[in-house]
Amino acid sequence: MCFKRLFLLIFIFSCISTASFSQKVDLKETPIGIDFLIDNQRVLTYQTATTDVPEGIKADFKKSGFIHPIASPSGQVLSRIQPPDHYHHYGIWGPWTRATISGREVDFWNLGDGKGRVDFAKVLSKKVAGGAAELNVRQNHLDLKAPESEKLAIEEDLRIKVKPADKGRYMVDYTTTIFTKIPGGILLDDYRYGGGIGFRATELWGDANSSILTSDGKTRKDADGSYAKWIIVKGQTADPSGQSGILFLSHNTNKSHPEPLRVWPLGQYKGEGNVFIEFCPIRHESWEIQPNERYTLKYRMIVFDGDLTAEEAEAYWRAFVK
Repeated sequence: MCFKRLFLLIFIFSCISTASFSQKVDLKETPIGIDFLIDNQRVLTYQTATTDVPEGIKADFKKSGFIHPIASPSGQVLSRIQPPDHYHHYGIWGPWTRATISGREVDFWNLGDGKGRVDFAKVLSKKVAGGAAELNVRQNHLDLKAPESEKLAIEEDLRIKVKPADKGRYMVDYTTTIFTKIPGGILLDDYRYGGGIGFRATELWGDANSSILTSDGKTRKDADGSYAKWIIVKGQTADPSGQSGILFLSHNTNKSHPEPLRVWPLGQYKGEGNVFIEFCPIRHESWEIQPNERYTLKYRMIVFDGDLTAEEAEAYWRAFVK
């Protein structure tokens, strides 16, 4: 069994290396954001523009600084923004929820409360080299109810790197580094949502046509609140195979690794479009952010059509932490 896993790991390393140089990777700026392209096909967009909300919805729910869409290799859109049940959900993103600043609670997640928000600030760098496309941006976490006036609470440097992988798949590295200049620091309170990396899946997925699997063998029935090194989210699509998905990997240097999960259980919300997962480092334990210290969380996504096995997921995770 050990030999088989070693062989699979070596195979994935070699396929990733080969794939990265056989496909053209590029970046393209648009009025909405920055597209990542593989062989001239858009695979994901980081949105720099503020997205409008539907008529009649509070303007507080407008937002920039998130990934949407993210598509499978065959072009199936896997993410969703502004679902009617949670207008503050934005594709792939990771605001903190219950933060304590100078004794006050600030919520960067629930935009409708008007306490805080996270927005795109500026592009730090971008490059295409070595068969990969990389974007580095600054995101500002704003304390909207600070006593004097709106105040910058947390600065976040987000690195997104896209590279082709084996079997027609591609990988996305998502590395977030946060820091604050507030003299007393910030306490990121333990809560079931917040930080890390969250994913609101396509409105086409529901209880009957999608599934998840964690590194501990848990599913939507029992994954919520558990710890994991990786989680596979997949569901029915129009790909010829009938299925597409994303494998999310948590690096072993992350806080609270194996990392706590927030997973909407079966039946959490009725109908289609009720798939949400998140690696949530503060799920069970608060995190004190000291002033002028930098804190980094590393994630990787493997985006695929067809199937991706638990054995492959484990091999991808081992390659990631190497």
